[in-house]
Amino acid sequence: MPLPKAELHLHIEGTLEPELAFELAARNSVPLPYADEDALREAYRFEDLQSFLNLYYALMTVLRTERDFEDLANAYLARAAAQGVRHAEIFFDPQAHLARGVEMGTVVEGLWRALGRSRENHGVSTRLIMCFLRDESAESAMRTLDAAKPYLDRITGVGLDSAEVGHPPVKFREVYEAAAALGLRRVAHAGEEGPPEYVTEALDVLGVERVDHGLRSLEDPELVARLVRDRVPLTLCPLSNVRLRTVDTLADHPLPAMLDAGLMCTVNSDDPAYFGGYAGDNFDAVRLALGLTEERLRELARNSFLASFLEDDEELRARCLAEVAAYTFPAA
Repeated sequence: MPLPKAELHLHIEGTLEPELAFELAARNSVPLPYADEDALREAYRFEDLQSFLNLYYALMTVLRTERDFEDLANAYLARAAAQGVRHAEIFFDPQAHLARGVEMGTVVEGLWRALGRSRENHGVSTRLIMCFLRDESAESAMRTLDAAKPYLDRITGVGLDSAEVGHPPVKFREVYEAAAALGLRRVAHAGEEGPPEYVTEALDVLGVERVDHGLRSLEDPELVARLVRDRVPLTLCPLSNVRLRTVDTLADHPLPAMLDAGLMCTVNSDDPAYFGGYAGDNFDAVRLALGLTEERLRELARNSFLASFLEDDEELRARCLAEVAAYTFPAA
């Protein structure tokens, strides 16, 4: 039985495995420029964040109907549950769908057909976080927030993702202020490829409660001290960092140094279909590559539930934390 954990940094569009991509392409009569699943899997080799994003958005065209989004979410939830995920806070990118004529309702209702029954069907509780594309305009983000208003009973928070460099958090000040006024939780990608100043700006200007990635925070000792003092969670994605060349090898990953510094780190999968592993795979990878002790792994799992937006279900949080505390690691 895998270590119980929450997943807090997961893009649902990034869980599109080649087999499902071809199934949806056939269902929707969408041609794909790949001969078969193996050829598409071979294309999942990236030089950097931008080359990944190019394929990520191109492949998204197979998602057309509520049923497609439901199938995508159910496939992820089944894999996540098998790897010990008890709670998942799932990102989605509505602008990428709106731009190709897929309405907000189709996306949210489709995802919710799976998420609304996730605890019953998969044993996984869920939250939905709507991300803005930072390489699109702030005006587009505001229109997206407006389009989401009929669905806010199903959306817990907002996030900020896509190409980071050259798109500082301050660009989205007004839309984050509007989201806060609507009672939405706030997170943002910062400090992955962008500088540590972006992390500080996300905290000060956007009022984020969690930082997605935050890897480069270590470059700023004052920022590290602040993150430790305020217990700001960082949602790290180790296998993603290697595939996108943020770190050269997993053995070079700064996760141990970040934990030693007192940072509240969590381990997540980001876009697992593209980056070679789901949440449990990421835990296994860092355990092997970095020699993490059982107590370190337990700390990461505990952090994941403490950092979750479960204020409306403290009973679930307490139950999951108790499960982590009681977990017995299998013999080596």
